[in-house]
Amino acid sequence: MSRALTTRTVRVVLDYLHPWPNSAGLFVARDRGWYADAGLDVELRVHDYGWGDTLEYLSRGRAEFGLFPPNRLLVRRERGERLVAVAAVNHEGLEALQVAVKSGVTRPRELAGRRVGYATTPRGRAMVAGIVAADGGDPAAVQTVGTGAAELTPEFLAAADLDATFGGYWAWDALTADPVAAEQTLVWPMREIAPARYHSYVLGAAEALVEADPDLVRAFLAATARGYAAAAADPDATVSLLSQVTPYVPSWRLARSLSLVIPTWFHDGAWGQLRTELVAGYADFLASHGILTAPSAWAEAVSTEFLPPR
Repeated sequence: MSRALTTRTVRVVLDYLHPWPNSAGLFVARDRGWYADAGLDVELRVHDYGWGDTLEYLSRGRAEFGLFPPNRLLVRRERGERLVAVAAVNHEGLEALQVAVKSGVTRPRELAGRRVGYATTPRGRAMVAGIVAADGGDPAAVQTVGTGAAELTPEFLAAADLDATFGGYWAWDALTADPVAAEQTLVWPMREIAPARYHSYVLGAAEALVEADPDLVRAFLAATARGYAAAAADPDATVSLLSQVTPYVPSWRLARSLSLVIPTWFHDGAWGQLRTELVAGYADFLASHGILTAPSAWAEAVSTEFLPPR
């Protein structure tokens, strides 16, 4: 395909403080020239906590697109910020409950009375409470230990005198090359214990951009969907590319993380579909914990009209 005659710069803010395999499709699409073919000069960047999260970049016009958790989108919509999700990146929750084997805990309800470390945001508290309650335990009895922005690895769990942690990703933080740390840690993905199902990350933009330039949105999503499909189809080449993007991350970690996260990108073989059951039910859950006041407004915060045809 010939390159477009005109080029538009597009800034995309990623989903973490450094790139990791969940954003591989974006890097593949750029590396293969598919954004350039669409007339897009794409800059992939991470957010600076001094400025705010990905949604803050979008809200302030500092980026055109970004990857972010849907709960943050719904909260900002209630504040009046006109932001919208236009594609899903993951079709399940990426967080895990990591449990120290020595604690003797064998199921979530047994965390009542135990020390559980996590980032004590309203959503973090809701998730831990919901996980324990869904298994018949008393969430009020959980002993909460704030972990701030620590990366919740098995090594952290072993060193922190905790019975469990919540929030580290089973496809990233929970990975370890230390066989002892691995043997001492139980990892329960959210698909097994979550009180609500949800998209871990979605891709979105400011509503003003979506309304003013729908062709840009369609072109970007078409190339991005192609990138995620190619990243999944050739994981070896994808790991090789990611090794250039993140040379400070060992290749074994990139390869293992990629193999785990790839299945979360697709539903019925397609990338990007924002599914009602994963957004509406999650909004209701957040409202039940006082995080949202109008959960039915989720429909205004998502749009699937710009995705490539299936």
